[in-house]
Amino acid sequence: MMRKVLITGGFGYLGGRLAQFLASQDNYKILLGSRRQTQPPPWLQQAKVVETRWGSLKCLEEVCSGVDAIVHLAGMNAQDCAADPEAALEVNAVATTRLLQAAICQKVKRFIYMSTAHVYGSPLGGDITEKTNPTGVHPYASSHRAGEDAVSQFREIEGIVIRLSNAYGTPVDKDVNCWMLLVNDLCKQAVQTGRLVLQTSGLQQRDFIGLTEVCRVTEHFSVGHSESKPAGVFNVGAGMSQSVLEIAQLIQKRCEQVLGFEPLLQFMQEEVNEQHPLLTYQSNNLSAFGINSNGIVNTAEIDSLLRFCQTAFT
Repeated sequence: MMRKVLITGGFGYLGGRLAQFLASQDNYKILLGSRRQTQPPPWLQQAKVVETRWGSLKCLEEVCSGVDAIVHLAGMNAQDCAADPEAALEVNAVATTRLLQAAICQKVKRFIYMSTAHVYGSPLGGDITEKTNPTGVHPYASSHRAGEDAVSQFREIEGIVIRLSNAYGTPVDKDVNCWMLLVNDLCKQAVQTGRLVLQTSGLQQRDFIGLTEVCRVTEHFSVGHSESKPAGVFNVGAGMSQSVLEIAQLIQKRCEQVLGFEPLLQFMQEEVNEQHPLLTYQSNNLSAFGINSNGIVNTAEIDSLLRFCQTAFT
């Protein structure tokens, strides 16, 4: 059975990769939401592009017509949220509410909202589960938390919130806004400069998860795998932490294996009494639903990213 999935932010970092992943499964018809009318992208010619005018409920209702599931990825990144908190709330929360209303009107079955682990605060540390109180006050965190509240408010649709940890991997296009992300930035640095430069000691702990794994987990919620009704909040991460320095050292080694040279790794001296608690980002609700994310850092994802950077930036 062919299922129609609308991906808002479909031309973005995760949106593009998820669209490609679902299209490869042969039983999904992909709609890419875009703020501008445009043709299907070269990396997914079979997709249909639909204009999402976030201020128009009527437009959003038309976009949602005949759709089985929505994966809502459109939103402002952390830097833009910090620069304009009012716009962050409008985009990440108010527009989400409007899309939910349109989806309910058109009897869409499932609504998947991509939120962030940063709702739990920053920096992350200790054992974090879905029962951990979200205390993040940064506009990026608070606006996503408001978006989550909108999803939980409507009972007429199966609302799913994914709180995503630090994702990494190859974008569908070099112009996708993803190069501020740590792993992506380091891979690009390695190719362009022959160096991996950290602005800190690198001892900070983070949970890293590859985009392939994020897409695999998200696909489980995109209507098809169960007739049960998943709902609520799901942490999605590797379930284990690594330091920034450790991931940089891994990229250094993979660069030698894949591209034939070892970039110079530079980092700041550890400060006196500098401490960074271990992080365990637990996906208990995901496990209870029978889905397990892979906690191993995906070297194939890093290798692909390095090759992409070599082609795109040299």
